[in-house]
Amino acid sequence: MIAASIAAQPAPPTEPPPAPTTDAVDPLTARIDDSAAQRFAQLWRDTDGKPTADQIGERYLRDGGRGVEVFTPYRIRNAEHLAATVAKNPDLYRNAVERCLPWVADTNAELRASYLALRGLLPDRPLPQIAVVIGPGNSGGTADTGIQVIGLEVLCRLSPTRESFNGKMRQFFAHETVHTFQPRASAEARKNPLLASALVEGVADYITDVATARIPDAERDTWARAREAQVWRDFQHDAAIVQAGMGSDGNATPEAEAAYGRWFGNAGSPPEGWPGELGYWVGMRIAQSYVAQAQDPHKAIDTLIDAADPAAILADSGYGHDFER
Repeated sequence: MIAASIAAQPAPPTEPPPAPTTDAVDPLTARIDDSAAQRFAQLWRDTDGKPTADQIGERYLRDGGRGVEVFTPYRIRNAEHLAATVAKNPDLYRNAVERCLPWVADTNAELRASYLALRGLLPDRPLPQIAVVIGPGNSGGTADTGIQVIGLEVLCRLSPTRESFNGKMRQFFAHETVHTFQPRASAEARKNPLLASALVEGVADYITDVATARIPDAERDTWARAREAQVWRDFQHDAAIVQAGMGSDGNATPEAEAAYGRWFGNAGSPPEGWPGELGYWVGMRIAQSYVAQAQDPHKAIDTLIDAADPAAILADSGYGHDFER
Protein backbone atom coordinates (compact mmCIF):
# COMPACT_ATOMS: atom_id res chain seq x y z
CA MET A 1 0.00 0.00 0.00
CA ILE A 2 2.74 2.48 0.94
CA ALA A 3 4.78 1.96 -2.23
CA ALA A 4 1.64 2.06 -4.38
CA SER A 5 0.56 5.31 -2.76
CA ILE A 6 3.87 6.96 -3.51
CA ALA A 7 3.98 5.52 -7.04
CA ALA A 8 0.48 6.80 -7.74
CA GLN A 9 1.45 10.40 -7.14
CA PRO A 10 1.22 12.52 -10.29
CA ALA A 11 4.16 12.68 -12.63
CA PRO A 12 6.03 15.96 -12.92
CA PRO A 13 5.50 18.09 -16.01
CA THR A 14 7.96 17.41 -18.80
CA GLU A 15 8.28 21.13 -19.52
CA PRO A 16 7.58 24.41 -17.67
CA PRO A 17 3.88 25.21 -17.29
CA PRO A 18 2.56 27.61 -19.94
CA ALA A 19 1.51 31.14 -19.13
CA PRO A 20 -2.15 31.55 -18.22
CA THR A 21 -3.06 33.04 -21.58
CA THR A 22 -1.96 29.87 -23.38
CA ASP A 23 -3.71 27.37 -21.12
CA ALA A 24 -5.73 24.75 -22.93
CA VAL A 25 -8.39 25.10 -20.20
CA ASP A 26 -10.05 28.47 -19.76
CA PRO A 27 -11.73 28.71 -16.33
CA LEU A 28 -14.65 30.60 -17.83
CA THR A 29 -15.45 27.89 -20.38
CA ALA A 30 -14.12 24.74 -18.68
CA ARG A 31 -16.33 21.68 -19.19
CA ILE A 32 -16.44 18.21 -17.71
CA ASP A 33 -15.84 15.32 -20.09
CA ASP A 34 -18.43 12.73 -19.08
CA SER A 35 -18.17 10.66 -22.25
CA ALA A 36 -16.68 7.63 -20.45
CA ALA A 37 -19.43 7.65 -17.82
CA GLN A 38 -22.01 7.94 -20.58
CA ARG A 39 -20.48 4.91 -22.33
CA PHE A 40 -20.78 2.91 -19.14
CA ALA A 41 -24.37 4.11 -18.65
CA GLN A 42 -25.35 2.95 -22.13
CA LEU A 43 -23.76 -0.42 -21.47
CA TRP A 44 -25.59 -0.62 -18.14
CA ARG A 45 -28.91 0.03 -19.82
CA ASP A 46 -28.25 -2.36 -22.71
CA THR A 47 -27.43 -5.21 -20.30
CA ASP A 48 -30.13 -4.48 -17.71
CA GLY A 49 -27.41 -3.67 -15.20
CA LYS A 50 -25.51 -6.92 -15.68
CA PRO A 51 -22.53 -6.23 -17.94
CA THR A 52 -19.98 -9.01 -18.30
CA ALA A 53 -16.24 -8.55 -18.07
CA ASP A 54 -15.94 -8.97 -21.84
CA GLN A 55 -18.59 -6.32 -22.44
CA ILE A 56 -16.95 -3.91 -19.99
CA GLY A 57 -13.58 -4.46 -21.64
CA GLU A 58 -14.91 -4.03 -25.18
CA ARG A 59 -17.45 -1.26 -24.73
CA TYR A 60 -16.08 0.72 -21.80
CA LEU A 61 -12.40 0.22 -21.06
CA ARG A 62 -11.14 -0.14 -24.61
CA ASP A 63 -10.82 3.29 -26.17
CA GLY A 64 -12.26 4.74 -22.96
CA GLY A 65 -10.18 7.87 -23.21
CA ARG A 66 -7.55 9.43 -21.01
CA GLY A 67 -9.80 9.46 -17.95
CA VAL A 68 -10.28 5.69 -17.97
CA GLU A 69 -6.59 5.20 -18.68
CA VAL A 70 -5.62 7.22 -15.61
CA PHE A 71 -8.23 5.54 -13.42
CA THR A 72 -7.27 1.97 -14.29
CA PRO A 73 -4.03 1.42 -12.27
CA TYR A 74 -4.75 0.91 -8.54
CA ARG A 75 -8.49 1.50 -9.11
CA ILE A 76 -10.37 -0.18 -11.97
CA ARG A 77 -7.45 -2.59 -12.45
CA ASN A 78 -9.16 -4.64 -15.17
CA ALA A 79 -12.53 -5.58 -16.65
CA GLU A 80 -12.93 -8.63 -14.43
CA HIS A 81 -12.49 -6.61 -11.26
CA LEU A 82 -14.99 -3.96 -12.34
CA ALA A 83 -17.52 -6.55 -13.53
CA ALA A 84 -17.34 -8.37 -10.20
CA THR A 85 -17.84 -5.12 -8.29
CA VAL A 86 -20.84 -4.15 -10.43
CA ALA A 87 -22.43 -7.58 -9.90
CA LYS A 88 -21.86 -7.39 -6.15
CA ASN A 89 -23.35 -3.93 -5.70
CA PRO A 90 -25.74 -3.12 -8.57
CA ASP A 91 -27.58 -0.45 -6.55
CA LEU A 92 -24.39 1.63 -6.36
CA TYR A 93 -24.18 1.72 -10.16
CA ARG A 94 -27.90 2.14 -10.73
CA ASN A 95 -27.76 5.16 -8.44
CA ALA A 96 -24.76 6.62 -10.27
CA VAL A 97 -26.25 6.09 -13.74
CA GLU A 98 -29.85 7.04 -13.03
CA ARG A 99 -29.57 9.68 -10.29
CA CYS A 100 -26.19 11.40 -10.44
CA LEU A 101 -24.99 11.20 -14.04
CA PRO A 102 -27.77 13.55 -15.23
CA TRP A 103 -26.54 16.09 -12.65
CA VAL A 104 -22.96 16.17 -13.92
CA ALA A 105 -23.48 18.68 -16.71
CA ASP A 106 -24.92 21.21 -14.26
CA THR A 107 -21.75 21.06 -12.17
CA ASN A 108 -19.82 22.82 -14.92
CA ALA A 109 -20.72 25.98 -12.98
CA GLU A 110 -19.07 24.51 -9.88
CA LEU A 111 -16.01 23.60 -11.93
CA ARG A 112 -15.68 27.12 -13.31
CA ALA A 113 -16.05 28.66 -9.85
CA SER A 114 -13.29 26.40 -8.50
CA TYR A 115 -11.06 27.07 -11.49
CA LEU A 116 -11.51 30.84 -11.26
CA ALA A 117 -10.48 30.71 -7.60
CA LEU A 118 -7.47 28.51 -8.37
CA ARG A 119 -6.43 30.78 -11.24
CA GLY A 120 -6.43 33.73 -8.86
CA LEU A 121 -4.43 31.85 -6.25
CA LEU A 122 -2.03 30.05 -8.62
CA PRO A 123 -1.87 32.11 -11.84
CA ASP A 124 1.19 30.32 -13.23
CA ARG A 125 -0.16 26.78 -12.85
CA PRO A 126 -1.98 25.36 -15.91
CA LEU A 127 -5.48 24.14 -15.18
CA PRO A 128 -6.13 20.50 -16.07
CA GLN A 129 -8.74 18.80 -18.20
CA ILE A 130 -11.35 16.94 -16.18
CA ALA A 131 -13.11 13.65 -16.81
CA VAL A 132 -15.83 11.76 -14.95
CA VAL A 133 -15.66 7.96 -15.09
CA ILE A 134 -17.20 4.91 -13.43
CA GLY A 135 -14.89 2.82 -11.25
CA PRO A 136 -15.11 -0.06 -8.75
CA GLY A 137 -16.28 2.08 -5.85
CA ASN A 138 -12.86 2.57 -4.29
CA SER A 139 -11.87 6.12 -5.28
CA GLY A 140 -13.59 9.46 -5.57
CA GLY A 141 -10.83 10.88 -7.72
CA THR A 142 -7.22 10.92 -8.85
CA ALA A 143 -4.98 12.97 -11.10
CA ASP A 144 -2.11 12.83 -13.52
CA THR A 145 -0.25 15.49 -15.43
CA GLY A 146 -2.79 17.74 -17.12
CA ILE A 147 -5.92 15.82 -16.10
CA GLN A 148 -8.04 15.10 -13.05
CA VAL A 149 -10.48 12.19 -12.98
CA ILE A 150 -13.59 11.85 -10.81
CA GLY A 151 -15.10 8.49 -9.78
CA LEU A 152 -18.82 9.17 -10.18
CA GLU A 153 -20.18 6.19 -8.26
CA VAL A 154 -18.24 7.18 -5.13
CA LEU A 155 -19.31 10.83 -5.17
CA CYS A 156 -22.88 9.73 -5.81
CA ARG A 157 -22.73 7.41 -2.79
CA LEU A 158 -21.50 10.29 -0.64
CA SER A 159 -24.19 12.70 -1.88
CA PRO A 160 -27.78 12.03 -0.80
CA THR A 161 -29.06 15.23 -2.42
CA ARG A 162 -28.32 17.25 -5.54
CA GLU A 163 -27.06 20.11 -3.38
CA SER A 164 -24.60 17.84 -1.58
CA PHE A 165 -23.49 16.36 -4.92
CA ASN A 166 -22.71 19.82 -6.28
CA GLY A 167 -20.73 20.66 -3.16
CA LYS A 168 -18.76 17.41 -3.28
CA MET A 169 -17.95 17.92 -6.94
CA ARG A 170 -16.72 21.45 -6.30
CA GLN A 171 -14.41 20.24 -3.54
CA PHE A 172 -13.08 17.39 -5.66
CA PHE A 173 -12.48 19.75 -8.59
CA ALA A 174 -10.19 21.84 -6.39
CA HIS A 175 -8.52 18.97 -4.54
CA GLU A 176 -7.70 16.89 -7.61
CA THR A 177 -6.49 19.94 -9.53
CA VAL A 178 -3.82 20.46 -6.87
CA HIS A 179 -2.67 16.88 -7.43
CA THR A 180 -2.03 17.67 -11.10
CA PHE A 181 0.46 20.32 -9.92
CA GLN A 182 2.38 18.07 -7.52
CA PRO A 183 5.55 16.29 -8.65
CA ARG A 184 6.41 12.73 -7.75
CA ALA A 185 7.86 12.16 -4.31
CA SER A 186 11.44 13.35 -3.96
CA ALA A 187 14.23 11.38 -2.33
CA GLU A 188 13.72 13.46 0.81
CA ALA A 189 9.99 12.72 0.80
CA ARG A 190 10.60 8.99 0.56
CA LYS A 191 12.51 9.11 3.84
CA ASN A 192 9.26 9.72 5.71
CA PRO A 193 6.39 8.22 3.69
CA LEU A 194 3.63 8.99 6.20
CA LEU A 195 4.57 12.66 6.46
CA ALA A 196 5.03 12.91 2.68
CA SER A 197 1.58 11.44 2.05
CA ALA A 198 0.05 13.75 4.65
CA LEU A 199 1.46 16.76 2.83
CA VAL A 200 0.40 15.53 -0.61
CA GLU A 201 -3.21 15.13 0.51
CA GLY A 202 -3.28 17.78 3.20
CA VAL A 203 -1.96 20.52 0.93
CA ALA A 204 -4.67 19.64 -1.59
CA ASP A 205 -7.26 19.89 1.19
CA TYR A 206 -5.78 23.18 2.43
CA ILE A 207 -5.97 24.76 -1.02
CA THR A 208 -9.49 23.36 -1.46
CA ASP A 209 -10.49 25.15 1.74
CA VAL A 210 -8.97 28.40 0.47
CA ALA A 211 -10.61 28.10 -2.97
CA THR A 212 -14.07 26.97 -1.85
CA ALA A 213 -14.37 28.37 1.70
CA ARG A 214 -15.34 24.87 2.82
CA ILE A 215 -13.10 22.61 4.92
CA PRO A 216 -13.15 19.14 3.38
CA ASP A 217 -14.95 16.73 5.73
CA ALA A 218 -16.18 19.14 8.38
CA GLU A 219 -17.09 16.28 10.74
CA ARG A 220 -13.53 14.96 10.66
CA ASP A 221 -12.23 18.47 11.31
CA THR A 222 -14.47 18.92 14.35
CA TRP A 223 -13.47 15.52 15.75
CA ALA A 224 -9.75 16.04 15.24
CA ARG A 225 -9.51 19.61 16.54
CA ALA A 226 -10.95 18.47 19.87
CA ARG A 227 -8.12 15.91 20.14
CA GLU A 228 -5.36 17.61 18.18
CA ALA A 229 -2.47 17.05 20.57
CA GLN A 230 -3.20 13.32 20.82
CA VAL A 231 -3.75 13.03 17.07
CA TRP A 232 -0.33 14.56 16.49
CA ARG A 233 1.35 12.25 19.01
CA ASP A 234 -0.29 9.23 17.36
CA PHE A 235 0.80 10.44 13.95
CA GLN A 236 4.43 10.86 15.02
CA HIS A 237 4.39 7.41 16.60
CA ASP A 238 3.10 5.76 13.44
CA ALA A 239 5.41 7.80 11.20
CA ALA A 240 8.38 6.33 13.08
CA ILE A 241 6.99 2.81 12.62
CA VAL A 242 6.56 3.38 8.89
CA GLN A 243 10.08 4.78 8.55
CA ALA A 244 11.60 1.86 10.43
CA GLY A 245 9.62 -0.68 8.42
CA MET A 246 10.49 0.49 4.92
CA GLY A 247 13.06 -1.62 3.11
CA SER A 248 15.55 -0.36 0.55
CA ASP A 249 13.53 -2.14 -2.13
CA GLY A 250 10.44 -0.06 -1.31
CA ASN A 251 8.61 -2.91 0.38
CA ALA A 252 7.22 -2.45 3.90
CA THR A 253 6.81 -4.71 6.90
CA PRO A 254 3.28 -5.65 8.00
CA GLU A 255 3.72 -3.35 10.99
CA ALA A 256 4.58 -0.43 8.72
CA GLU A 257 1.65 -1.15 6.43
CA ALA A 258 -0.70 -1.27 9.42
CA ALA A 259 0.65 2.01 10.79
CA TYR A 260 0.27 3.67 7.41
CA GLY A 261 -3.24 2.26 7.04
CA ARG A 262 -4.41 4.00 10.20
CA TRP A 263 -4.05 7.33 8.37
CA PHE A 264 -4.67 6.58 4.69
CA GLY A 265 -6.60 4.18 2.49
CA ASN A 266 -9.27 3.48 5.10
CA ALA A 267 -12.30 5.40 3.81
CA GLY A 268 -15.34 3.51 5.04
CA SER A 269 -13.30 1.37 7.44
CA PRO A 270 -11.23 3.65 9.70
CA PRO A 271 -9.71 2.60 13.03
CA GLU A 272 -12.39 2.20 15.69
CA GLY A 273 -13.49 5.58 16.99
CA TRP A 274 -11.62 7.54 14.34
CA PRO A 275 -12.84 9.36 11.25
CA GLY A 276 -11.54 8.10 7.91
CA GLU A 277 -8.34 9.24 6.20
CA LEU A 278 -7.14 11.26 9.20
CA GLY A 279 -3.76 11.80 7.53
CA TYR A 280 -5.38 14.32 5.20
CA TRP A 281 -6.35 16.42 8.19
CA VAL A 282 -2.87 16.29 9.75
CA GLY A 283 -1.32 17.43 6.48
CA MET A 284 -3.86 20.25 6.16
CA ARG A 285 -3.01 21.51 9.64
CA ILE A 286 0.71 21.48 8.87
CA ALA A 287 0.01 23.43 5.66
CA GLN A 288 -2.12 25.98 7.51
CA SER A 289 0.65 26.52 10.05
CA TYR A 290 3.30 26.80 7.34
CA VAL A 291 1.43 29.50 5.45
CA ALA A 292 0.47 31.35 8.64
CA GLN A 293 4.13 31.87 9.60
CA ALA A 294 5.35 32.73 6.09
CA GLN A 295 6.31 36.26 5.10
CA ASP A 296 5.18 35.53 1.53
CA PRO A 297 2.11 33.26 1.61
CA HIS A 298 2.04 32.85 -2.17
CA LYS A 299 5.62 31.56 -2.18
CA ALA A 300 4.78 29.35 0.80
CA ILE A 301 1.89 27.73 -1.08
CA ASP A 302 4.16 27.03 -4.05
CA THR A 303 6.65 25.38 -1.68
CA LEU A 304 3.87 23.26 -0.19
CA ILE A 305 2.69 22.09 -3.60
CA ASP A 306 6.18 20.95 -4.57
CA ALA A 307 6.89 19.55 -1.05
CA ALA A 308 10.44 18.58 -2.00
CA ASP A 309 11.52 18.38 1.66
CA PRO A 310 8.61 17.44 3.96
CA ALA A 311 10.79 17.40 7.08
CA ALA A 312 11.92 20.99 6.45
CA ILE A 313 8.34 22.09 5.81
CA LEU A 314 7.23 20.55 9.10
CA ALA A 315 10.11 22.17 10.98
CA ASP A 316 9.48 25.59 9.43
CA SER A 317 5.75 25.36 10.07
CA GLY A 318 6.21 25.14 13.81
CA TYR A 319 3.31 22.71 13.89
CA GLY A 320 3.20 20.56 17.01
CA HIS A 321 5.42 22.79 19.14
CA ASP A 322 2.53 23.91 21.30
CA PHE A 323 1.68 20.29 22.12
CA GLU A 324 5.13 19.72 23.62
CA ARG A 325 4.88 22.40 26.29
